[in-house]
Amino acid sequence: MTLRRTDAPPTTVRSTPVSERALAPDLARGTMLLLIALAHVPWFLYDAPVGMSTLHPTEGGIADRIAQALTVIVVDARTHTMFGFLFAYGVGQMYARQTSRGTSPVAARRLLRRRHLWMILLGAVHATLLWQGDIVGVYGLIGLIMVPLFLGRTDRTLRVWVVVLLVLGALITLLSTVSALLVEPSGAMAADLQRLSIAESDYAASAAVRFPTWLFTLFSGLFTLALPTAFLIGLLAARHRLLEEPARHLPLLRRTAFLGILVGWTTGAALALGHLGILDTVPESALAGAHFYTGIFAGVGYAALFGLLVHRIDTRRTRDALPVRALVALGRRSLSGYLAQSLVFAPFLAAWGLGLGAHLSSWSAALVAVVTWLLTVVAAYWMDRAGRRGPAETLLRRLTYRRAPR
Repeated sequence: MTLRRTDAPPTTVRSTPVSERALAPDLARGTMLLLIALAHVPWFLYDAPVGMSTLHPTEGGIADRIAQALTVIVVDARTHTMFGFLFAYGVGQMYARQTSRGTSPVAARRLLRRRHLWMILLGAVHATLLWQGDIVGVYGLIGLIMVPLFLGRTDRTLRVWVVVLLVLGALITLLSTVSALLVEPSGAMAADLQRLSIAESDYAASAAVRFPTWLFTLFSGLFTLALPTAFLIGLLAARHRLLEEPARHLPLLRRTAFLGILVGWTTGAALALGHLGILDTVPESALAGAHFYTGIFAGVGYAALFGLLVHRIDTRRTRDALPVRALVALGRRSLSGYLAQSLVFAPFLAAWGLGLGAHLSSWSAALVAVVTWLLTVVAAYWMDRAGRRGPAETLLRRLTYRRAPR
């Protein structure tokens, strides 16, 4: 008798079904895409003089000044850290689910590495074609570096490194503040460089400026330490399921939301007053460093706030309410929603497109951002009702979960 050896088939590596996704991260992504739109649209006011440390115009009526102040306090330097936290939280969820299904840790890490490499490439294409401030590639690079270093480390190791990065960030902030007090930097010139591709009327020339500008952003996002810090906090939170099981962590979520947002909004208010010319005892550029640094606390505080909100939704059994379903639908298609904003802002507002950005002010630009976000909410809800994934999510999923050869 001839014995034939049979090997058990390997466990299929697959993406997470929608039914298994946690509500809080998706609700946070869908809602906070509004803040992403509000953060980006001032860049397209390329004909207006801006402040020393912000990209907001230095002039405008009462409505414009209110829009500028609210954006500085609530939005600027806050949204990217919250999405960095959520990105790491998703990495932790993805790794835990893959390994729980029988995928080996090596294969799960290889899957993450492939996903992050494709994110970098997607970010490069996005930056070259439309938007130099692309953040997708930055998250991909951070994941590519941070996952091998920290995924699977003990809680104690992660906490120690969070403290180390926070201390280093505080020292960098202190040095930049002292430097700004001694020598006033040319913030307006830096802002002009950031808006150079947007103000370029020739598309090919604008693309030639956008890509190297994005490359600088790609690596500066890592070296400023804000996103790596938020990433480590997100890994810790995912390990303890803070957003999936908020009822078990209510005291921690309340403290994190209150203190994080309080610290972030306090420094944001100081910078807003400096930008408006009300607080002139401290140079605006000296306040900018503290404002950027406290964005770590505000971003994590925002994420904790959505954990509390989901707990309230579950308590009141309102998961099926239309606003919740629509925002969650956009959160599940956040990459598509993010890219859709560029498809509106760049061709319509940039000088190489219709150039409407030269005719807008702060309040009208904010209105464009809100309307654009609402359109993405409607489109995402329609796709959700039709059972369709977002186009960008579908592409990234196919590239990441490609079938392994036999």
